[in-house]
Amino acid sequence: MKQNTILIGVLALLLVVAYVVLQKPGEQSLSEEGTGKLVEVDSLKVDRIEIKSPTLDVALEKKGAEWFVQRPLVYRADQNTVANALHQAGNLEVKSIVSSNPEKHSMFTVDSTGTMVRIYEAGNERAGFIVGKPSSSFSDTYVRKMNSNDVALAGGGFGYIFNRALREWREKNIATMAQENIKEVKFQYGDTTFTLAFKDSVWMIGRDSADNSSVQNILRNLSTVTADDFIDSSLSPQPKVSAQIAYNDIQLRFAFSKPTGKFYVQSSASSQWFVMETWRAEQLLKRKKELVKPHS
Repeated sequence: MKQNTILIGVLALLLVVAYVVLQKPGEQSLSEEGTGKLVEVDSLKVDRIEIKSPTLDVALEKKGAEWFVQRPLVYRADQNTVANALHQAGNLEVKSIVSSNPEKHSMFTVDSTGTMVRIYEAGNERAGFIVGKPSSSFSDTYVRKMNSNDVALAGGGFGYIFNRALREWREKNIATMAQENIKEVKFQYGDTTFTLAFKDSVWMIGRDSADNSSVQNILRNLSTVTADDFIDSSLSPQPKVSAQIAYNDIQLRFAFSKPTGKFYVQSSASSQWFVMETWRAEQLLKRKKELVKPHS
């Protein structure tokens, strides 16, 4: 009996030690109750956002009703991405305070290694916070309000919303057009050309009837042409254009890059060259035989 009591005591001690060892030092809450929102943000009044991390330094500015990237270059921003970031900033719900010790900021990545977000209204900084690492469960994220030593645990794994690459903040649409407004599409591959046209309520390619399903797919893809990345440096030599697609007042030029295995794409609306993954380009670059209705 005495031996069993000793064994039970040893087991209990080992369980306590295991619990302590498995806890990540410094990640226990000082406050178990939620403390409300981290910062107050009125998305309608915000006109500038600055985001800085070890790998990114971007400034976004509102001009009229639209957002633009202002640093490190000037370009129209992805409006949904900015709206999502603002929404998240205004809805950071603090679940608990885990530390007030500035020496532990690096432990939670809420120091200079984190992602600093500054929000402005009419030229004045309205709110600022640092997004740190996710919690051990990845369901929450550590954050710290600027000029505060308190490290908070906020609900949600939202770090990616602020810590995006520059290309993710930029508008990726190369061309947009209402699908129902597209009535004619001209394809050119070198010296070979053919035209897909809507005539007498029927889609035709020359004298051949077009396959309706294939036509609807190409029209849907042409209504919103999206890039995967941007080419901001000068290209020398200039890309050799191997295919062109023209519809309405839009002309798209395609050049295949052998070194990258991707397509470079340019629209007649801009001198900007874009990068497009091959699978995306192939949704647009259809040959005549792929669009003609099969004979019965």
